[in-house]
Parts: sequence; C-alpha cells; structure tokens
Amino acid sequence: MFSIVKTKKNEVRDKTIYMEIFGDNKIAYRVLSGRLDLYGDEIITYGIEVFDHKSGDNEIIPDFSRNIEDAVAFAEELICERIRPRQLYAKALGFLKVSI
Repeated sequence: MFSIVKTKKNEVRDKTIYMEIFGDNKIAYRVLSGRLDLYGDEIITYGIEVFDHKSGDNEIIPDFSRNIEDAVAFAEELICERIRPRQLYAKALGFLKVSI
C-alpha cells in the first residue's frame, strides 16, 4: 500500500532589507532579514540578493545564514569581486565551503 507524505515547506516570511549597497557596476547588493519556522521554533535568518539595474536580472538566496556577520562578509566579498546575479550561487557555494 502506498501513501503520500506531506511535508511542510519552510519559507522565509517578513523579509526586510537589512543593508543595501550599490556597486559601481550598477548592481545592487542586499542583505535581507526574515523569519523562518524550523521544527516549531521561529528563527531569524539572513539572505542575499543581487539585482542588476541594467539588465533587470535578479538572484536571491533567502536563507543564506543565521549569522549576520557571515551575510555581511559575503555581501562585501560580492561587491569587491563585482559579482553578477548569475554568479551568485557558485560564489555562495565557495564561501560556505570555506566557512563551514
């Protein structure tokens, strides 16, 4: 006999902009703050968003880290390396691989 297991999808709620920096390449780098329900507990999480004002491209990682220092350090790295939205996920994997 088969049955369907329904899982609750964890979504970040109440997103607000914690920090926004415009790079010289017309790209906005944002650190977002939001709330997430995890096993019945509500936690605050920080996300990263990169928005290109020239092309309109946008990429977001809504739950990048629970630590604000990690999120801000990653945003600073994105700015220094002039990362485009399409490069965000690859850069995040490299950053998290070193920080974990």
